[in-house]
Amino acid sequence: MYNVEYGTYAFCYLLYTIYYLLILMHKIKVAIVRGGPSSEYDVSLKTGKAVLDNLPEKYEGHDIIISKAGKWHRQGIEIEPNYIAKHFDVVFNAMHGQFGEDGKVQRILEELRVPFTGSMAYASASAMNKLVTKDYFKNNGIRTPYAVAIEKSKDLKFIEKEIFKKVSPPWVIKPVSAGSSVGMSIAKNMSDLRKGIDEAFKHSDTVMVEQYIKGREATCGVIDNFRGKKHYPLLPIEIVPPKHKNFFDYECKYDGTTQELCPGNFRPEVKRQIEKLASEIHKVMGLRHYSRSDFIVTPRAIYALEVNTLPGLTTESLLPKALKAVGMGYSDFLDHILTLAMAEKYK
Repeated sequence: MYNVEYGTYAFCYLLYTIYYLLILMHKIKVAIVRGGPSSEYDVSLKTGKAVLDNLPEKYEGHDIIISKAGKWHRQGIEIEPNYIAKHFDVVFNAMHGQFGEDGKVQRILEELRVPFTGSMAYASASAMNKLVTKDYFKNNGIRTPYAVAIEKSKDLKFIEKEIFKKVSPPWVIKPVSAGSSVGMSIAKNMSDLRKGIDEAFKHSDTVMVEQYIKGREATCGVIDNFRGKKHYPLLPIEIVPPKHKNFFDYECKYDGTTQELCPGNFRPEVKRQIEKLASEIHKVMGLRHYSRSDFIVTPRAIYALEVNTLPGLTTESLLPKALKAVGMGYSDFLDHILTLAMAEKYK
């Protein structure tokens, strides 16, 4: 005898299955690209995992890992970049540092005509180069510490003399094209200067020796097309490194020893000025979707240091904390950025 109750259950189950399949068929397929041939490989893996774990229901996330050798992989199988164009609707760029943030992967995705998150190739390359970034700052009336550039091919003794003539100690030494303060140091004497330059050259063929500005460290994120603003500044974060550190170095960023105050303890007029500068940097450098700019705040002025076109999105990262402070959840942020990327499909 036909069981009416069982038949109703079976029919409902069938409808649910069909509905679920339809949802799967219409989900937006997102390639989360992470890893890469960079000193920030491990941080990128964490950013990518956080994105995968927090994608809203309407997206179907797929993990694409680029090895340190630059090979693209999906589920452990090596693929060519054009695989992305054939199988995914949009790319979430979860990479940091060389290749992922300097315009190289952006150029590949542009050529494949795949929508992707973050800035385009030219703007990414410009922002990754600290000397080019300084030129943008100076040409747009944005204060930045004075710096000199040195090439790896030059004689080190000559370099030391030239630096001493142009910039008084202490000195801030940075690789020109590296993120997360990798290879960065502060030198107070010629011996430290020599060591710092040697270390910086391990990460870049060009090194920047910058005027040291004593002040409070701040960072401020910007996201596009939010709450009625084309470039919406998030609340500035004040960064207070541990007492045994001179600055917010790579170790401090990820070991939990640094105080990250959001919002920072800045006077209202200083806070507004930081927000204005972050928005202006995002605009004049032609960045898109989101960015985060770093500053030194002194009693006399605010100095712009650099801008990050793909700031970290790990659970310890600064940008998610700033998003939370303005009431924007991580998943909502991902949805917003992916929506912006898909709206800019190639014609």
